[in-house]
Parts: sequence; structure tokens; C-alpha cells
Amino acid sequence: MANNFLFTSESVTEGHPDKLCDQVSDAVLDAILKQDKKGRVACETFVTAGLIIVGGEITTKGYVDVQGVVRKVVKDIGYTHSKYGFAYDTCAILNAIGMQSPDIAQGVNTGGAGDQGLMTGYACKETKELMPLPIMLAHKLSRQLAKVRKTNKLKYLGPDGKSQVTVEYKDGKPYRVDTVVISSQHTEDILDRTGNQITKKSINEMIEKIILPIIPKRLLDKKTKFLVNPTGKFVIGGPQSDTGMTGRKIIVDTYGGMASHGGGAFSGKDPTKVDRSASYMARYIAKNVVASGLAEKCTIQLAYAIGVAKPVSLMVFCDKTNKVEEKRIVQLINKHFDMTPRGIIKTLGLLKPIYGNTAAYGHFGRTEKEFSWEKTNKAKSLAKDA
Repeated sequence: MANNFLFTSESVTEGHPDKLCDQVSDAVLDAILKQDKKGRVACETFVTAGLIIVGGEITTKGYVDVQGVVRKVVKDIGYTHSKYGFAYDTCAILNAIGMQSPDIAQGVNTGGAGDQGLMTGYACKETKELMPLPIMLAHKLSRQLAKVRKTNKLKYLGPDGKSQVTVEYKDGKPYRVDTVVISSQHTEDILDRTGNQITKKSINEMIEKIILPIIPKRLLDKKTKFLVNPTGKFVIGGPQSDTGMTGRKIIVDTYGGMASHGGGAFSGKDPTKVDRSASYMARYIAKNVVASGLAEKCTIQLAYAIGVAKPVSLMVFCDKTNKVEEKRIVQLINKHFDMTPRGIIKTLGLLKPIYGNTAAYGHFGRTEKEFSWEKTNKAKSLAKDA
């Protein structure tokens, strides 16, 4: 990549149809882990106008009221009234859950990976969270959208929404914010006389209450563009306007496109599925490598074979920012990190009902205590050994 460039990342609010599905799938997972830590969950959700379908493979000794779990998630998101085109108390819910295949279980029960695949982790020094700046700003804007809606600071906003941030880089480092896009579902009362555009007053309110509190002033200048609901209006949103499915926002979930993505989505999968747990471990490793000072950027790739415990490959790429040879970093990682499924689960404490909070606003760069893969407790030992 050239040293001077524009880079864009997007995020979505919890009311986006795809994110609604991620939250339902992870709520089902959490409900099972509360009762059965050995439960096997691969839960997929589909939503369309007036209907939610929950399916997948689940094996557990516990019982989950799927209807109750789904309706609570939809209510907490904010789909509480028919004016949003979708409501928690009137939508139909179809339960199509089956049991995990015994052919898969026989490999997992012995400590092997739940599937083959490749997983990626990344960290860099662009932000205090050791994440790329564009995705962190996009997530913060989406959170702010939800916050001003739920606190009634902007009463006309609906649950569905998106954000997008374009950052200009100079000499490979963030220099300024070039463009901010905010698109939010809203009620009809802020439309102008044409009925096709929201009022300038509403646009200015969203800039003032959503964008300006989030984007640091040092990154803004006279050339920065603010695009608020650029189509004109966004009354019809959520499942009424678009279908949603679990796992369709994988770049939003990870690094905003700044790093590569592995072969699978995260939400709805218990930690025996390395699509999820090994991606968390790869982030944990990459973040500790960067926090240790061994590199300013670090990409980790892990790969597994179904039923086999140890990864079949480990790749480290530091984009020429490393202070020691990458092969030495590989040696240090093998010494300090247990990358078997059981080792990952134990190290990161993944058999807990912690997944609901991961299902919106990104799985990485978070500060909440349940995000154990964000700790940098291995950094000192890595630096010392190096």
C-alpha cells in the first residue's frame, strides 16, 4: 500500500437487520452457556419483514425459550412500535434448530478443532486500543447514533443506521478525516415540504449531536465532508426494508478492511468453533506483540484441521515495522501462547455467557471486562524474552 492514501471503514447500529441477527444468535449462545458450559452451538438467524427464523445445530442439556430470547433482543434494540415497520411483540418467530452432527462431535470431544479454516488477528499503533483508526471512529459514531436515540436527544431516530469514515493517511499514518457518512432511520416528522428530504435543521442536529462529539477536532478541517442521510430520507428501515442474516457484517466485526479476514463469521458459535475462538486468540497474540514493542503493526494467521488440536500453520507479518525478525516472533508466540482449542478456551475464559456484547460495534478494540482477548498481559514477557 502507498504511504499516502484514503482509507474507509464502516459500522452499523444494533438495529441493522444483519446485526439484529448476530445479536439473536449470540443471545441464544449465552442462554445455553449459562446452563451448560459443554453445550455445542452453531446458531444462525434470518430476519425479513415480520418474520425471524432461528436455525442451526445445537446440542445441550439445557433448555432455551427461543421465543422469549428473540423477543427480548428485538425489544432491547428498540423495535418497540409499528412505526419502525417491525416490532418485538408482533413479529413471527420460527424455530428450526437441530442437533450437532455426531461426525463433528467425535473430533471436538477429544480436544480437536471444530472445523478446518484460517483465522486472522491484527493490531497496530494507530489508536490506544491498538486498532485501525477508521473502524474505531465508525464504531463510535454508530454507538453515538444509538445513544442519542435511546436517551431521546433525537427523538425522531429509528433503530436502523450506518456510519462510515474515510481517513487520509500521510506517510502511512492517519492525518485527517476526509469524509463522514451518517445514515439513520427516522420518522416522517423531520421531512421537508417535498416529503423526499429531511430538513436542514435535522441534518445540523445530527452533525452536532452525533459527529462532532466523536471525531477529534484535530482530525477535522474545512475540507472535511459530512454526508447525513445522503439519499434524502430513510423512513423505511430495519427488517421492513431489507433482510438480515447472521455473519454478513464480518468486516464490521473485525478491522474494517485494514486487515484480511479468516474463513468464517463469529456470532452464534460456541468457542469449540475456531472460526471464533482462534480469531480471538489471533487478535490477543497480535495485540501483545504490538504492545510489547516488537512491532508497530502485526498480522497473525492461524489455520486448523478439523479434529486436530494444534494449528497446522502460524504466520506472522509485521509490514516491515518489526524490531526483531519475524521468525523470532513466531518462536516467542509458540513459547508463550497455547493455540490449541482447549488452550484458547482456558486462556481467554471463553465458556462464559459473554457473547451478547460482542454482536454489535465490533469484536475487537473493546474495553469491557468480558473482552479477555484485548488484554496485553503477555507483552512484558514477550519483550523480555526478545
